[in-house]
Amino acid sequence: MGVSETVEVTGHLMDSGILSRVLDDIREYGGDFVIEEFDVGHEAHDPSSARITVEAPDDASLQRLLMRLQTRGVNQLGHGDAAVATSEQDGVLPDGFYATTNLATQVRLGGRWYDVDRPEMDCGLVVEDSAAGDPRVRTVPLSDVTRGMRIVVGAAGIQVSVPSSGPSVEAIRPFDADGPERPQTVLVRQVADGMRQARAAGTRLLWVAGPGVVHAGGVPAMAALVRAGWVDVLFAGNAVAALDIETALYGAGHDSTSPPGHEHGHEHRVRAVNTIRKAGSIERAVHAGVLASGLMHALVTEGKRFVLVGSVRDDGPLPEVHTDIVEGQRAMRDEIHDLGYCLMMATQLYAVATASILPASVPLVCVDINPATVTRLADRGTGQGRGIVTDVGLFLEQLALELVAD
Repeated sequence: MGVSETVEVTGHLMDSGILSRVLDDIREYGGDFVIEEFDVGHEAHDPSSARITVEAPDDASLQRLLMRLQTRGVNQLGHGDAAVATSEQDGVLPDGFYATTNLATQVRLGGRWYDVDRPEMDCGLVVEDSAAGDPRVRTVPLSDVTRGMRIVVGAAGIQVSVPSSGPSVEAIRPFDADGPERPQTVLVRQVADGMRQARAAGTRLLWVAGPGVVHAGGVPAMAALVRAGWVDVLFAGNAVAALDIETALYGAGHDSTSPPGHEHGHEHRVRAVNTIRKAGSIERAVHAGVLASGLMHALVTEGKRFVLVGSVRDDGPLPEVHTDIVEGQRAMRDEIHDLGYCLMMATQLYAVATASILPASVPLVCVDINPATVTRLADRGTGQGRGIVTDVGLFLEQLALELVAD
């Protein structure tokens, strides 16, 4: 006989496929299960609930299984306090650490529940003293673990909450691939409505962009959205900024919809990056009149935030680009607050990176011509969100028509 624990999951278990995934997870982790109770909602909008006893060969296996099930919103019925261990070296979590999800999480300490600050997947949980005297619990990535931190271990004393379907998260739904069979005008309007709700609630709008935005001729529309107040912060790589600046300096006109030319493309890109480096930064180049158009120009002139994180392929790179990846991750995390909507455009790398640090409560839409990008996000564990397969240039033009005229 192994060890067992009783858990419960609530939601639209049948039509969303959650129950099937939960049972698959139990088998995949070498466990067994007995469904003790199963209550199917009477109406289509009613939630269902299931109570399941799960069994594993030993406690260590059971704890890992319970952590996995919590990524599906499954919680234990019985709650004691969470166990805490001390990290023994920098950058290393204690054995058996609790691996976090991006769902809203609470930890039980001293008989009381405490909310986890800024839920993020694939981190540990560190317990700290606060000025008020109560413990503070927050996520901590491996790179930020220091010796002596008190880290939550095991799955006991932890519960998660799946976002409910309310006005603030209306755009959240399981990832699908809305393609040509759905009228794009309807999809754009739904995205625009979600962004309007976020702005009306006083929350910030996060954009994540790849170089495809420039190549598809989407810069004028996105710059117009920046100037109209629909972009609060941008995450991107060196390539987006370099291509945008190259187009502004060497394209056919300052607000050209044409992407950089290919005949002298590499030379122009290097010269464009060199021009910005000579000015000292993108911001200085804008204020000096060296850079007079484009997406980066709009962000600077409107005082909007942007985080550029580099890669091994970068030209230059531009002065503002974080070339230390860990520092780049930290800069991105610093902007993950007060967010009401996230729109990802034509980038698999930065979309996955951002989705990994976003709380599940933030409505997320990924727009890409490649269906694999949407699939990759879903496989990564980002269960809440929406994927739209289309040309990003046309999508941005339609979105600007919806929002800029407001």
